[in-house]
Amino acid sequence: MRTVTVRNLPEEVHRALRVRAAQHGRSTEAEIRAILQSTVCPPERIRLGTALAELARKSGLTNDEAAAMEKTRDKSAAEPLRFE
Repeated sequence: MRTVTVRNLPEEVHRALRVRAAQHGRSTEAEIRAILQSTVCPPERIRLGTALAELARKSGLTNDEAAAMEKTRDKSAAEPLRFE
């Protein structure tokens, strides 16, 4: 787990965080973690795998068709980019 230090936090912001944390029954640190998590990873965000699976369901792709596509997929390693 990573650690983040926030410097020069205004006193009124710190006070508001403490009050908000108390309202939610958790520490100020836990409140900050919850705020950051809900901001950068909102539950309504689109997840690529979920979106692709939904697209496949809507298109009527069957499991047999998906398996056939998997067999023809190129599984060799990709060539790295060259900046020459």
